[in-house]
Amino acid sequence: MNKHRYTLASNKVPKTNCPQCGAKKHWQRYIDIETGEVLPEQHGRCDNEQKCGHWVTPKDTGYAKKIWEQERGNYSELPNNMKPRRMRINPKPKLKTVYFNFETFLQTLKPERYKKNKFIQNLLNRVKFPFEDSDITKVIKLYRLGTISKGYRAGAVTFPFIDNMNRVTAIQVKEFDIANHTISTDFLHSIIEKHHIKKGKPLPKWVKAYAKQDKLVSCLFGEHLLCKYPLNPVALVEAPKTAIYGTLYFGIPESPECLIWLAVYNKSSFSLEKVRALQGREVYIFPDLSKDGSTFKEWKDKAKSFENELPGTRFIFSDILERMAPNEDKQKGMDLADYLIQHDWRKLRKHKRKESHEKLPEPPVLKEKVEPVIRKYQTVAEVFDIMKEKWGDNIPSNFLGIKAGIWKTQ
Repeated sequence: MNKHRYTLASNKVPKTNCPQCGAKKHWQRYIDIETGEVLPEQHGRCDNEQKCGHWVTPKDTGYAKKIWEQERGNYSELPNNMKPRRMRINPKPKLKTVYFNFETFLQTLKPERYKKNKFIQNLLNRVKFPFEDSDITKVIKLYRLGTISKGYRAGAVTFPFIDNMNRVTAIQVKEFDIANHTISTDFLHSIIEKHHIKKGKPLPKWVKAYAKQDKLVSCLFGEHLLCKYPLNPVALVEAPKTAIYGTLYFGIPESPECLIWLAVYNKSSFSLEKVRALQGREVYIFPDLSKDGSTFKEWKDKAKSFENELPGTRFIFSDILERMAPNEDKQKGMDLADYLIQHDWRKLRKHKRKESHEKLPEPPVLKEKVEPVIRKYQTVAEVFDIMKEKWGDNIPSNFLGIKAGIWKTQ
């Protein structure tokens, strides 16, 4: 049975009301990618993830098995409520990937804009334990955080999603209140689009081509750091804000045992496609809280299957929030950042080395390989030899740039 035959439909199939929570136009339907048929209405997912998240797959109802048996001659009539809707979805031609315009991205990084950046200014002046200017500067440069300086999103921070080839795949825009709680979320290409429409101006060609794509956030937040720190373990969270807090509290990855903090974007973005870039790494995962622990269970189950697809990769889950958080926090969907910000980062930095040895076991490869690489191996060819010695012919995708000669040493 092809487990990838059925997939959630794109926006071409109208969303209906969720059968669980009743939310209007939130029920995303399933389609059969082999026939183009829309599955019966009970199969789908509520995209109102935090408040509902109801999800029924074709496997859950037995629909997938029935179809599989029918196609192999074991005919049995489907009940009326299980018969697919005869609406064919013609597959769209595969479009060439269009990346975010790099010059427009650079406009968000102008130094004078950070004084207006509410997220950055909160971290410097308004949180309970303000951070040092030097730390904030390092984090801005590391993740290439930017600022919206004009318009209705003025003062918002930009979180660019940059892949391991340094291509900007998407730029998320977030507005925060003085406690750094999210007020609103947008994307920079959408802001540009609205601005041009309002002014009656023609859209830039790249915006037209870029906006046609179904999936814009196609990489991890911070993915570009994987080539810069090829041997470091990874801490994976849901939102970019949490990754920023993790880095500020536990420090920049200045040595090979330090964690690189990355984010998937949202709950449903923890996918094999996204985590392929992490092949060969130790990955410590900190899911957001959910009212019934569903996010933690879902991600943990997915991670088991991902390990089979990604040799040399180990996903390690931290259940500290699941065990310690009160029900009220779980109902709110709080995350690691909500707890970190309540503590003095100086104390965590002071004890991070001791705590990392107690709670996060050091990847065995680091004990043998890191020091020689840092001290002796300088050229691309020599670094590639070390990687080949470790993985043989199964070099992870995030290291393939080494062979092509594009990997840059720190």
